[in-house]
Amino acid sequence: MQLAAGSAIGMTALKPTATGDVGLRRPPNVLFIAVDDLNDWIGPLGGHPQAHTPHLDRLAARGFVFENASCPAPICTPARTGVLTGTHPASSGLYFLAPLFRNTPTLSRSVTLPQHFRDHGYRTMAVGKVFHGVNDPASFDENGKITNKYGPTPDRKISYPKGHPLWDWGVYPTDGSPTPDDRIADWAVERLGRRYDRPFFLGAGFFRPHVPMYAPAQWFERYPPGGVRMPPMPPDAGDTISDYARKLTHAAVAPRHEEVVELGQWEHAVRAYLASVSYMDDQVGRLLDALDASPHADNTVVVFWSDHGFHLGEKHRWGKRSLWEESCRVPLILAGPGVRPGRTDQPVGTIDLYPTLCGLCALSERPGLDGRSLIPLMSDADADWPHTALTTFGPGNHAVRSRHWRYIRYADGSEELYDHRTDPHEWRNLAGEDQHAEALASHRRRLPTTTVAMTPGSAGSDSPLFP
Repeated sequence: MQLAAGSAIGMTALKPTATGDVGLRRPPNVLFIAVDDLNDWIGPLGGHPQAHTPHLDRLAARGFVFENASCPAPICTPARTGVLTGTHPASSGLYFLAPLFRNTPTLSRSVTLPQHFRDHGYRTMAVGKVFHGVNDPASFDENGKITNKYGPTPDRKISYPKGHPLWDWGVYPTDGSPTPDDRIADWAVERLGRRYDRPFFLGAGFFRPHVPMYAPAQWFERYPPGGVRMPPMPPDAGDTISDYARKLTHAAVAPRHEEVVELGQWEHAVRAYLASVSYMDDQVGRLLDALDASPHADNTVVVFWSDHGFHLGEKHRWGKRSLWEESCRVPLILAGPGVRPGRTDQPVGTIDLYPTLCGLCALSERPGLDGRSLIPLMSDADADWPHTALTTFGPGNHAVRSRHWRYIRYADGSEELYDHRTDPHEWRNLAGEDQHAEALASHRRRLPTTTVAMTPGSAGSDSPLFP
């Protein structure tokens, strides 16, 4: 039975958890940590051997790590909307940055993940970037308003003089002034220290490592110049992909790799991304410390996820907006009551968070969600899992990720197939090789059977392929 928003919850009979525990206790709280543009360059995923993320390391040690998690879309609005409504872009028609989901015909009446918790009597709070744009008023009892989200910024760009104002990197601020992420952590830490008469859902969304990749000097010092491991590069620019794929993945707002190299900025940009990741990790550590010191320490599910990944020169690309591994693979870690520590390389999606959290917190199931509960995998990392993960970028462009393969089909009919057992960097497209016809056919069957047309008023595609 659903409780009206604002009603108190007492002792509740919980469903069996991933550990098999059943009993009467107060439903668990949820600390829902979202990060912007974070790829697999964190300790628990090993995407970069020098990434220094001790706080995510300790969260992973006490939680469950999904090593092969994918985003719904490699761009902010549809990625976050997919997670928070449980509706994939191929089902909603929301593919790009605009419009916001409440302004679309398919999603305007959605009951979001935090809204569902609110309807079950949870106190829901959010600060920072949880949704893209303003946090949805229907979803939260309280919103922390943090301004200057991507700032502070200097009067002039530091390292990359061209292009969009946000595309820059370097040491900033230099005077010790707080950043929006500092203030986001402050707000969330203070809320974690309070006592509540009912369970809470607290969303905290950090902006780093999103561009501009600015961080104070102390985080750059962890990555001395001249000693940073650079991303591996293919022997060519990728001549086995279609012209359509090249155009799709070259967003107008992102730098060209050749320009970054010519300016002598590639290593500096990689250092800046790593420094931004470490800076974000320290903010996450502040939340974990506050939770551990709070009265909620033993009854809070912690969720850590990123909206999508990020290229830093791999496959000669920068930013997100591709259907390749660097753009689609994301961190996903859960910890807390009902979660046995472990990890799996089975393919999952962040879109699976909605049904998973409903299960962990014994909420009624929402009908019509595109995701599926991850509790069976958290119960047994080697459980039978016949599923794949789907990422979509624009109508008709899909990537299917299985345990060992990535398959991509574009709207023009061109295809790519990569075997991650032998080609983790996705340099060799196998789609045209006869010996892989069976793998190709099995992944084709995982494509959506229908694709919803683009939402009216869409904006932000930055590609000549979309009207």
